[in-house]
Amino acid sequence: MPPHLQPWRAAAHLRELLMACGLLPAVDKQILLFERWLHEHLAGLTDPEHAQILRRFATWNVLLRLRARAEARPLTPAGRRYAGEQIIQATALLSWLAEHGRALADCTQADVELWHVEHAISANTNLRPFLLWTAITRLTRRFDLPATASPSGKPLPERDRMALLGRVLTDRAGPLRSRAAAVILLLYAQPVSRITRLTIDDIIRDGDQVLLRLGDPPSSMPEPVAALLLEYLGQRTNMRTATNRESRWLFPGRRAGEPLQPSTLSTLVQALGVPSIAGRAAAIRQHVLDLPAPVVATALGYHQVTTARLAAESGTTWSNYAPGDHRR
Repeated sequence: MPPHLQPWRAAAHLRELLMACGLLPAVDKQILLFERWLHEHLAGLTDPEHAQILRRFATWNVLLRLRARAEARPLTPAGRRYAGEQIIQATALLSWLAEHGRALADCTQADVELWHVEHAISANTNLRPFLLWTAITRLTRRFDLPATASPSGKPLPERDRMALLGRVLTDRAGPLRSRAAAVILLLYAQPVSRITRLTIDDIIRDGDQVLLRLGDPPSSMPEPVAALLLEYLGQRTNMRTATNRESRWLFPGRRAGEPLQPSTLSTLVQALGVPSIAGRAAAIRQHVLDLPAPVVATALGYHQVTTARLAAESGTTWSNYAPGDHRR
């Protein structure tokens, strides 16, 4: 083990022991992995001033947001990687400025615009939180940041979404696990990162009705969706190992006690010809056209700000709907 990692490893081991004994609160696994990666990343930098700035950004911005999200639901590996990309792009900007003979405090609007021209959309998107943070903490001036929307998030036409949904439900040649995940994505607008966190307890049988718990209240599953998910429930994969036979995950992973990785599930869904991002975007937009945005948000586990924005973009007649009890 490299010498600079030995103190971190000892501290991490001590923290795990204290958490196991109940002397420290449990910490999300992805946060621990991010902190380990961050320590290694900062230790590899040659400029101490850059390392100091990045450590402040990671501590008071990135980690704060990760911990807030972890309080609501377990973090995913994709969320951890996204946090790491923000650090990587912030590091790249500091190096790029140094190559142009500038410190961070000397960064100008022209520098920001030049960076955006020279770099890909993904790099610009991941850099945005860092530039907002530097302005708030007065390390730099405030910048007018160019838009970084990616065209990949455009929803499918509704007829294409329904055609895909019909094919997934009726074409029994596809793997049952992939079809079950694709139906949840196309019908209930759930991202694969959230689908992997579903458990068998989230499928509720209430008399003749089958419900899927995504928010409050649980969503009704029409036929043949209910039949497909119930069939899959009795044939879950990765259940043969001795330590995994009691798994409650709806999509168990190969590691005992762990769900399937979101990247793996996304690949399985896309192998059916279902574009995960475009399919989910089409589903959520159709939902806000059919129902008030606050109702969609609570039923499908979305933030109300997100559904309200989508409703406004879609020009729905529910745009002025006020949540609450309207029976009086």
